[in-house]
Formats: sequence, structure tokens, C-alpha cells
Amino acid sequence: MVLRIILGLVIVAVGFVFVWKTEWFQQNVGSIAWAEDKMGTMGGSRLMYKLIGILLIIIGALIATNLYRSAFISTFGWLFGIKTEQVDTTSTFGTNQ
Repeated sequence: MVLRIILGLVIVAVGFVFVWKTEWFQQNVGSIAWAEDKMGTMGGSRLMYKLIGILLIIIGALIATNLYRSAFISTFGWLFGIKTEQVDTTSTFGTNQ
């Protein structure tokens, strides 16, 4: 349980750095050609870095609060034929029961 919380907080922190230091990523990693082409002129890469950071923050928060399984099943369960009622979301990952 503690490891899951720490992992979630680390992912949130990495996402925060992506959003906060977008210009640093732009200068050191470079621009993303697809983002520049599809998301606007000379700003698409910065927007893409920010979107990646926001996605990491959301994923990290879901992991830290143990809601990642419910969110995944609710969002993508229909692709695999899984109904929300069929899933036991009370079990925890990585704990001895």
C-alpha cells in the first residue's frame, strides 16, 4: 500500500515537472514533429509536453488513491467485453490477503 502511494506521488511529481519546465524539455529534448504539425505552429511541442504532464498527474493520482483499476474498467472495459458490475474492485494490488 505504501509503495503504491509513493509510486503514485513520484508519477505526479514527474508530471508536474513536465508541466512546469516545458521550455527546458523543449530546448533539451527537442520539438515533436507530429505535435508541431497537428497542434499549431511553433507551440505544438510545448502543448504536447504539457498534455503529457497532465496525463501523468492524473495517472499518478489514480495509482496513489487505488482508483486506477476502476477508472480503467469504466473507461476501456467495453473494448474487452467487461461490464462494470462484473469486476471486483475491492481487492488491492500487491497486498497479502
